Amino acid sequence: MRLFLAITLTMIAFAANSVLTRLAIGGGFIDPSGFALVRVVSGALVLGMIISLRGGGLPLLRRNRIPGALSLAVYLVGFSLAYLTLDAGLGALILFGVVQVSMFLHGTLHGTAPTVRQLTGGGVAFIGLLCALWPGPGGVADPVGAALMVFAGLGWAAYTIIGRNAQDPLAATSANFLLCIPILLILLTGTGLTFSTTGVAIGILCGGLTSGLGYALWYSVLPKIQGATAAIVQLSVPVIAIVAGAVLLGEEIGLIVGFATVLVVGGIAWSVTGSEAQG
Repeated sequence: MRLFLAITLTMIAFAANSVLTRLAIGGGFIDPSGFALVRVVSGALVLGMIISLRGGGLPLLRRNRIPGALSLAVYLVGFSLAYLTLDAGLGALILFGVVQVSMFLHGTLHGTAPTVRQLTGGGVAFIGLLCALWPGPGGVADPVGAALMVFAGLGWAAYTIIGRNAQDPLAATSANFLLCIPILLILLTGTGLTFSTTGVAIGILCGGLTSGLGYALWYSVLPKIQGATAAIVQLSVPVIAIVAGAVLLGEEIGLIVGFATVLVVGGIAWSVTGSEAQG
């Protein structure tokens, strides 16, 4: 039950990242570069304070630290830029769809291929997401925004895979955020930064709470579940983002979402409740 609660809170945090980023950037409160920077700095500060209160050092020079920080930077840049044009739910679908495929491929290449049950459940869940987000008469997703979100998905998949080996999830996440700051400053050199009080406040909320603490919780969950299961569970995030986007941002939502939600929840339940998925 505690593991289920931790996974649920993590998925809500991930969905909140999409909604908050879309609100801040799509609403014109802050530019993508500025939001990414505020997000990572606030995340580093919050996590650093927790590490200080808890006691213990901050392992900045571990073997996987630079790859972790680089993959985090790739995700943050692509994610922020994509939400200039994508709705919260559609962006989440592209992101976690790429993550699922990437993690399945990684597992296959490293001898931990997903089981038939996991593949079946993941397929049902993904079909549900496609039903919920199938382009309507109004047109399709912006191709540039979609490409940027694919870029972000590859970065997050790498970050997730690297995180499975973290001995201290909180310290690892804090170190990754801290090392990501100079990387972002280099990547964002020459970009115009525009800030507003509202944009900065949303960035702090996204960075300190739903990103920093959410990622630390995800790192603590990862060693307890299989890679394929981790990929499938994340497919719940777009559904949460769809509903939250409709309620909080006024994004259009149709009756088909109810049917799609049944497919997604059912597919995930089928994937993670069997004895094969628990191993």
